[in-house]
Amino acid sequence: MHCTLRPLLKLGPLLAAGLFISILSGCSSTSTSPPKNPENLCEIFKEKPDWYASAKTMEKNWKVPVQVPMAMMYQESSFKHDARPPKKYILGFIPNGRISSAVGYSQALDGTWNQYKKSRGRSFADREDFDDAIDFMGWYINNTTRANGVAKGDAYDQYLNYHEGQTGWKRKTYNKKPWLKTVARKVDSRSNRYAAQYRACNLKTKSWWPF
Repeated sequence: MHCTLRPLLKLGPLLAAGLFISILSGCSSTSTSPPKNPENLCEIFKEKPDWYASAKTMEKNWKVPVQVPMAMMYQESSFKHDARPPKKYILGFIPNGRISSAVGYSQALDGTWNQYKKSRGRSFADREDFDDAIDFMGWYINNTTRANGVAKGDAYDQYLNYHEGQTGWKRKTYNKKPWLKTVARKVDSRSNRYAAQYRACNLKTKSWWPF
């Protein structure tokens, strides 16, 4: 599921087939592992060309700059495909589920994920699949722009919407959470760094850039 030809096919069948064969041998060990250098967007995509293909498709579908969902995803899951929120405990030691239903790269909640699957016609979408997760984030960011007028490149307010929900953002619930605004500034800063790296790698690394 996680090592798939699907996002690569969007770049052309012949090119996709060649790329898929070239990375297949190491796919089982690297496709779901976090990138070795998550602080550099060029290095992430160099290590994981299938992620690049998925990110570019998301950008084309939703007109969302690649760096915004990537910075948000880093904050939400550290790019771990099986990320889960902390467990809850009764009396401090008896396990009692988790603090939310968030799962996967995007940490999407059950209800929001089900809305996404219905809207996109992706009944088999998987929160632990990067291609589905980043498309979900593009979908959510696009909905935020439509609902609240937040620019798609505004990582700060997009993250606040992502965390609080679009209705929560309208009510300014984040003003009661100074820690959350600090996190949103961190996401915005990383998005800006990713954008600068992304511009530079497209210009300077054509010798290895696979697409």
